[in-house]
Amino acid sequence: MKLRISRPKYFLPLSVLLIAMPLTACRVQQEETGSLPDVDVQVEPGNLPEYDIQGPDVNVGVTERTVTVPRVVVVQEEQTVEVPYIDVDVPGAERIERTITSEVEAPSGGYNLAIQGVYVVDDELWVVSQLEEVDANAPAEVNRVSDRIVLNAPDMSIRHFIVGERPESIFNEQYTFIGSREEIAPELSAGRQIYDRTT
Repeated sequence: MKLRISRPKYFLPLSVLLIAMPLTACRVQQEETGSLPDVDVQVEPGNLPEYDIQGPDVNVGVTERTVTVPRVVVVQEEQTVEVPYIDVDVPGAERIERTITSEVEAPSGGYNLAIQGVYVVDDELWVVSQLEEVDANAPAEVNRVSDRIVLNAPDMSIRHFIVGERPESIFNEQYTFIGSREEIAPELSAGRQIYDRTT
């Protein structure tokens, strides 16, 4: 009886395997350092691309919201009082008679407001008033103090300046409060005074 040994179809002889093994496991060692070549490049400057950027459309309007706001009740009553009357006659100009009122919402009844002077400055009427606390012990209760004059003059826009500290109130934001008359003295000097309380 003969013994047969079966071999796989893809059999590599041992000698071929021994030759191929040293080729797959090689070792690399640097023998010399390298460097990049020097290159002199001259180019023309380029242009960045331009973009036409358009911003968003912004529309400003008003809308209604229900909010809680403080409510102050101010009681006013009618009285007949004497007020200064100023008649300004400008030749060729039509005049209108109107009452000019300076009014401030104060934190108590211990305040006094008086119009000190009226000036014509750059085709505007500048009304200068003085706000003073005359009674620091007055009960803390919102109160409006006012002063007025009657003016018969050509129609001009009016600017109110109040000398004194602005009491906290949205109502008082319609006026310009200044610390002293000196803040607007150059403009007043360049204009013309048509009313002075002291005279």
